[in-house]
Amino acid sequence: MALPKINLPISELILPSTGEKIKTRSFTVKEEKILLIAGESNDAIVEMMAIKQIINNCLVEGTVDDLAMIDLEYVFLKLRSSSVDNLTMFTVKDPETGESVELALDIDKVECVKDETHSKEVRINEDYVLYLKHPTIDEFAKVLTLDPKDPLTNYFIMCACLDKLASDDEVHNFSDYTPEEIDDFMDGIDGGSIKQIQKFFETLPKLRHEIKYTNSNGNEQTFVIEGIRSFFI
Repeated sequence: MALPKINLPISELILPSTGEKIKTRSFTVKEEKILLIAGESNDAIVEMMAIKQIINNCLVEGTVDDLAMIDLEYVFLKLRSSSVDNLTMFTVKDPETGESVELALDIDKVECVKDETHSKEVRINEDYVLYLKHPTIDEFAKVLTLDPKDPLTNYFIMCACLDKLASDDEVHNFSDYTPEEIDDFMDGIDGGSIKQIQKFFETLPKLRHEIKYTNSNGNEQTFVIEGIRSFFI
């Protein structure tokens, strides 16, 4: 006789970037093993791919490829909180004293910080509006393999987030065009439009949390946690 399969609880989450509702199941031992192995690797790409695999396993419908990076980070933390523990203990080095300080992170208190000026729309001219999309985990992972000092790195992520170009009469989806055709299009954009695209990236929503503590000198310090690797503790 085969062992019975355990029914796992299903929960509903609201994605911070779109407000869309998705359904997920809890972590199993399988996902916890993936998380543990990735954490021991201390490799950013390995950690990201582990998170992608875990969320893909836990999604009841859809695929992780459709999630923006901010949504993926948010879903991962919520799954981590509900499946394992909302409290995580970790150690940091105090910048003033150099001493190790143990801190506690309550994952349930982590919030998505949004900039009211953030917009996916860039007015190119009187006729066309450029629509951008939030980067995915695969695009972030690709950036990690590139030289951060190379200006083409910023250009890559910029092109990867081009969604569509629309006028009153037509819509051009960038997924339908070759990299060469997209390069030609980008060469024709003026500096003002490029600044608007840069602002899109500068104001992307992000998970951020501050933990205040008092060091051995009696001074209050603030430890800032931001970005998916910071929460991988």
